[in-house]
Amino acid sequence: MASADSQILPKNKTLRRIFHFENGVSSIVLLLIAVLPAMEIVARLFFKTGIHSSADLTHHLVLWLTCLGGAITSREGKHITLSAGLDLIGRSLRSWIVTVTVFISTTISSAMAWSALSLVLIGFDPTKTIAFIPIQIAVAVIPLGYLLITIRFVSRAPIRGLQRVLAALGCILGTIIAFGSVMNILYTILPEVPMVLDSLQELFFRIAERIVLAGVGIVILSIFFGTPIFIVLGGVAYLLFVRSFGALEVIPSEAYSMLTGYSIPAIPLFTFAGFILSESKAGERLVRLFRAWLGWLPGGLIIMAVLVCTFFTTFTGATGVTILALGALLAYVLVESGRYSTDFANGLITGSGSIGLLFPPSLPIILYGVIAQINIKHMFVGGIIPGLLMVLTICGIGVFTAVTHKVKPVPFQIKEAALAIKDSFWEILLPVIILLGYFGGLFTLVETGAVAVIYALIIEVGIHRDLSFKDLPRVMLKCIPIVGGVLIILAAAKGLSYYLVDAEVPMRLSAWVQANISSKYVFLILLNLALLITGCLMDIFSAILVVVPLIIPMGAAFGIEPVHLGVIFLANLGVGYLTPPVGLNLFLAAYRFNQPLVRIYRNVIPFFLALLAVVLLITYVPWFSTGLLRWEFLIRLFNL
Repeated sequence: MASADSQILPKNKTLRRIFHFENGVSSIVLLLIAVLPAMEIVARLFFKTGIHSSADLTHHLVLWLTCLGGAITSREGKHITLSAGLDLIGRSLRSWIVTVTVFISTTISSAMAWSALSLVLIGFDPTKTIAFIPIQIAVAVIPLGYLLITIRFVSRAPIRGLQRVLAALGCILGTIIAFGSVMNILYTILPEVPMVLDSLQELFFRIAERIVLAGVGIVILSIFFGTPIFIVLGGVAYLLFVRSFGALEVIPSEAYSMLTGYSIPAIPLFTFAGFILSESKAGERLVRLFRAWLGWLPGGLIIMAVLVCTFFTTFTGATGVTILALGALLAYVLVESGRYSTDFANGLITGSGSIGLLFPPSLPIILYGVIAQINIKHMFVGGIIPGLLMVLTICGIGVFTAVTHKVKPVPFQIKEAALAIKDSFWEILLPVIILLGYFGGLFTLVETGAVAVIYALIIEVGIHRDLSFKDLPRVMLKCIPIVGGVLIILAAAKGLSYYLVDAEVPMRLSAWVQANISSKYVFLILLNLALLITGCLMDIFSAILVVVPLIIPMGAAFGIEPVHLGVIFLANLGVGYLTPPVGLNLFLAAYRFNQPLVRIYRNVIPFFLALLAVVLLITYVPWFSTGLLRWEFLIRLFNL
């Protein structure tokens, strides 16, 4: 993803002011999401009381950040897609493909806007307030966000007149698809609705019942041509609800429930903390630290690179951010040391980009715990040994390579090692503070995220002074498109998840599996294959919302412990990012290292195969995921 400081501001002064206003409001919202839980901690510690409605305000601020951040992500063209292969297509054909994807995107986003507006009018009590804000005003940002997203999709269509018109026609089709929601709006605001509209609604449902499945197929197929993943997920859910004559307002309602959930604010908070670290010189300090203390070992520089990647992936929750932010620095250290080839360094960094997903405070673990209704502390503990196995495996490849090629280690110097600790001391304390604060019961998960943000700001702005307060808008504008892109996917995926559960798809799938697969081990190997494919085609956040409800009853049917199933799921999805030909991290690595995809495939294969072997080991040896949960002293220490 491109960085926010590369934004191209429009020449039109009005548009430029709108852009600045969106950026400013989104940045303020992100700061408030961090400040409110921090104020709650202070009030509880010093005044033995909380802040009235602070949790509700925080959750609804996440709703605002999602909608405004999603609009900014659309504005900048940074939504997650599978469109890397479009660059190989001729310009004229590519232009028409973009037009079709924009037409689909405007259709779905405009339909969502109508249903969200209907939900605001009929789904919320106008007398209810969030603190001092009427709830209808608080949630009005949902249709506003989808409207802005629709406008941005149209504006990104090819400039040619016919193509821009075709893209805009998606708004009309979206209004037709949302006919039920439009009727609800009319019933709410008009004293009397013309009878002809009721007749048209009946005609619409009869037609929709016959053609909607074809539309679902087209939307799914369009994902391979650049349609954003959130549009595909939301579009499939929307069309299936239309076909089943369901209330279309359920989709934005489920999105609202998801985004205002108890632990969801932790996602933007830990991501923000990770961006503060990545935009400072924390990466350089950690590289110096691990190089000074581990460089003397065989493969010490490789161990350094793996640990730095793991640290940043754990805190940002986005493997691509690690590759984009630190890939050049780590590759430079490995290659310019004269010890490793460019191909090996690029393969190592790409392969290490997702192994931090199993360590606390990993955002995928948090979301998995929320969706699967598993104790998040249990999930954190369950991921420790599998995560260590992945780290040790990649480090092992480094040691083997160093020994085989007789790579000379970096001499150990006690003075440099001491200075490196002094230089990076405050960054080293961050995971310690998070683990003690959360597992020690001092802070809730959301409060822990707020502490991470405040602490990162203090050390990078106040102590190291790598960043100034003037730099914070730039850092936030790099963070917001990532957060907005992820949260808007969660919002869309929740509707599809609700439909699948409501249609009893998990139960039927579980019954079919039990009837046709008798061996637990056969089920596990098929699950591994399915999850690897899922990891190629979906980001980990949407996969959690869509796939987890499907596999939980199947796992229960075969007696797989919930924490073990969760670790299997997350480990497979992490390796899926590396699975050729369409693993997301492969595209990002090709972009970051400016190399052809085929060359990235070749470089990453050894690391992919090694991690795949670890995934199989984790899958078939449950102790790795559940062993620590049986240690009595850990249960008492962390109040599990």
